[in-house]
Amino acid sequence: MTFRPPVTIYDLQGIAFGILLTSLGVTFLKAAALTTGQTAGAAVLLSYVLPLDFGLVFLLVSLPFLLLSWRHRSRSFTLRTVAAVLGISVTSALLGRWIEFAALPPLLAAILAGSCCGVGLLALFRHNASAGGLGVLALMVEERTGFRTGWFQMCFDALVFLVALAVLPLDRVVYSLIGAVVLNAVIGWNFKLPPSRPPETAPDA
Repeated sequence: MTFRPPVTIYDLQGIAFGILLTSLGVTFLKAAALTTGQTAGAAVLLSYVLPLDFGLVFLLVSLPFLLLSWRHRSRSFTLRTVAAVLGISVTSALLGRWIEFAALPPLLAAILAGSCCGVGLLALFRHNASAGGLGVLALMVEERTGFRTGWFQMCFDALVFLVALAVLPLDRVVYSLIGAVVLNAVIGWNFKLPPSRPPETAPDA
């Protein structure tokens, strides 16, 4: 029997890349006063109305889904997802302090945010992790029903944007919606669970 380490260098670099790109996407959102879908979008909205940083809100919002992951998914997947959530919470806060924009058109910010977050989530999915939150539930739904992860998240996004209408100006909600469509299209067109994998495992190829 050969020993296989729980996390390889290959996985570590992929998860780190996913954390960095997702955090950069959040930085674009916050800089342009935009939001996105999924639980990250809920966390962004809450950070606008509460005296709390996005990183802390994102961590708190993700906790119930991390518990769901611990009960219904592999321990390896859950621990990697916990690391990703903590990494995004810390890295997004640091990038928000280190990066300043002299000018950032909201449409450009939305496209960049959707692209960065989409690629970041793809990296996490590929290395048996997620960004917590809805991603955990979306992966479970795809495994059991075949309904694509990206399209499931897009449906949930509609609910988030209804709430956003009460928090942000209409034009910012429209730009945010464009960014969310970009994000989910990146995932929907570029990610599919291998059919041969058993239900309790996540993509890792």
